[in-house]
Order: sequence, then C-alpha cells, then structure tokens
Amino acid sequence: QVQPVESGGGLVQPGGSLRLSCTVSGIMIRTRTMGWFRQAPGKQRELVASISSGGSTTYADFVKGRFAISRDSAKNILYLQIYTLKPEDTAVYYCKIEPFFWGQGTQVTVSS
Repeated sequence: QVQPVESGGGLVQPGGSLRLSCTVSGIMIRTRTMGWFRQAPGKQRELVASISSGGSTTYADFVKGRFAISRDSAKNILYLQIYTLKPEDTAVYYCKIEPFFWGQGTQVTVSS
C-alpha cells in the first residue's frame, strides 16, 4: 500500500524557515514523479514544486527561489525546504506521488 505521510509543519514567524518531510512507504520514490502542493483557506490546491524520477525539478512562479524540493532515495523521503516564509504561505501542504497518491497534509501557519 502506497502511503505518503507529511510532517514538519507548524507555526512560524514571517521570515523564518521550515523543512517539510514526506515519508513514503510502499513504493520507491526515485521511480516516480513527486510533488508538493498547498491549499490555503478558500483557495484551490496549487502545485508548489515537483521532482521527476530523473531528478529534474520544477517550481511554481510564486516560489521565486524561496522553496527547494529534494529527496533522499535511501530513506525514501521527499523534502520541501521553505525560506523567508510569508503570511501568504499559510496553507496545508500536501505531498503527492504520481499519479494519484496523496498524503493527509501538514499545516504551515506564518504569523507573528
């Protein structure tokens, strides 16, 4: 059974950093395209970043260099490093394994 489980969210002050983790069981992450998505209250879920099985990365335009997606294939964990957090980054962040395996999400709240 494929199961992604996110962790690492929390309450952070503006300008702070976080690293989100997505621990995966049931499949080797290096064999799949994976992505981080987020959904803010009242908004649609949107793609933040993705990494292909070959290691190529893509980012949403709004990321502007503040986010970094990576993976540890040995540990089977996907990461999302977020720098210089802004209040508008407040959302539930989800990990997705293509084509349709979603985690439950981890809440990120940016507030002073």
